[in-house]
Amino acid sequence: MNMKRTATIAIAGGAIAAWFAGAATSNYPPPPPSVFAAPAIDVRGEALSREIQRLHERLRPTASPRQPGRNLFTFHAAAPPPPVEPPPVAHAAIVEAPVVAAAPALKLSGISEDPGDDGPVRMAFIVAGGQLLIVKEGDAVTSRYRVVKISADVVELSDLLDDSTRRLALR
Repeated sequence: MNMKRTATIAIAGGAIAAWFAGAATSNYPPPPPSVFAAPAIDVRGEALSREIQRLHERLRPTASPRQPGRNLFTFHAAAPPPPVEPPPVAHAAIVEAPVVAAAPALKLSGISEDPGDDGPVRMAFIVAGGQLLIVKEGDAVTSRYRVVKISADVVELSDLLDDSTRRLALR
């Protein structure tokens, strides 16, 4: 019985295997593979890669450099000696006029007035060289000027170099 049972199981297993094999395969031939056209982006990419390859080939040097050329690691030859100059000829001494210093830029920014026992006491606000100076009559404005008089809208300055008078007015 053992033999009979083993033969039955073997024949039934072979029949099931043949049935699965028949179901898994078909008698129809496989369809031909479909050919897809390359998308436009791929065509442009291929054109770009060809252009890159062409430019790389263009960058390769075709001519070898000349050997007796310039050597970047050596210094230049010694400079020729300077031409000999004739000895200077003595001329009469030239007396130059003394240089007069330009007047510094002064601007009257404002005037203040305080009541006092002898009348109003005025102070002037003058901008000189980027600094704000607060001065009264008799005070020095820079090293060149001295305040002579302060009126309601004008300040008179005396030039200590040439004794001239300069007036600054409110604008």
